Amino acid sequence: MSNEQLSRAPVSDRAEDNAFFPSEYSLTLYTSSKTDFDGTTYPKPYTGGKWKVLMIGSQERYLMMKGGEFFSTGNHPVEMLLPMYHLDAAGFEIEIATISGDPVKLEWWAFPHEDEAVKSVYKKYEKQLKQPKKLADVMGEGFTAETPYLGVFIPGGHGVLNGIPFSKEVGDILHWAQANERFTISLCHGPASLLATAVDGGRFAYEGYEMCVFPDSLDTGANIEIGYIPGPMTWLVGENLRKHNVKILNTGITGQVHRDRHLLTGDSPLASNNLGKLAAAALLEAANA
Repeated sequence: MSNEQLSRAPVSDRAEDNAFFPSEYSLTLYTSSKTDFDGTTYPKPYTGGKWKVLMIGSQERYLMMKGGEFFSTGNHPVEMLLPMYHLDAAGFEIEIATISGDPVKLEWWAFPHEDEAVKSVYKKYEKQLKQPKKLADVMGEGFTAETPYLGVFIPGGHGVLNGIPFSKEVGDILHWAQANERFTISLCHGPASLLATAVDGGRFAYEGYEMCVFPDSLDTGANIEIGYIPGPMTWLVGENLRKHNVKILNTGITGQVHRDRHLLTGDSPLASNNLGKLAAAALLEAANA
């Protein structure tokens, strides 16, 4: 059977009423058994023992669409694990948290099961992914200049749209990161998290920044037409970022990444390897300064 003969109808998720996985056809376009990991190594990794990376994952699988359907989503495994691979290989310990402390949800249908790099980092962090810290517990009394997170990493996947962009805790962490020249790393739908800085009338921290984000045009067009998502979304990432004078550099998904000050972004799962290399290099340079 050719790809064109595969169904474009979203696949029913039997675990939840009116919930759907991406269509068989869409998965042939958007997923692969291997990534574009190019074997990059870090012969001089960070060994100082102080600096870490905080990864904030999505704890919710089901994203409500405009028509009431649920998209069975979560964090995209390549967008999460490939940047983690680079950061880990560069010598940075990664601590994993979710807003609720519940397990990180992954779009398992996108896991590259023949990719040794991704499989290895998943195995290393599997326990943390299934038993992450609660974000409020990580924050404690609040972060200070002495808090040892050199980077905050928020991966994409449509699941990030649940909770994270509306979390004051996430917003406080991102404001802290910006004020203390720590790196914020995100890709695809993940930059929606930046909206958390404006929760409860707060000052949006990235006004005037340039970044790469998953294109709204795909979420309003092709993603519906090929059955990747089960219908129109209730809100769009780029549209809401542009309300804050953000300049989105990409119109498509080519693996484009960009650094604007301490914000590192990528356009899609295709940017995972590039963003991982960019982040690892930036953090190594800062840690060794």
